[in-house]
Amino acid sequence: MQISIKKVNEVVFREFKTKAIKEGLKIGEALNLAMGMFLEKEKKPGLSLLNLKPQSFGRGTEKLSQEIDRVLYQD
Repeated sequence: MQISIKKVNEVVFREFKTKAIKEGLKIGEALNLAMGMFLEKEKKPGLSLLNLKPQSFGRGTEKLSQEIDRVLYQD
């Protein structure tokens, strides 16, 4: 498919084209990769502290965060 795209930032396009050439890609191939990555980004949940789950570091580490606080803040 051959397409025409308007209002592309010239500086960004030049950098994109240079990077594509260095990677051994044609502009169309690089654009397909970029568009795919853009679309894939929407599917993945963003990083958020709310997405973190508690993790066990094994027996004997139940008070690890308190020990770290004591060392850091000299409580």
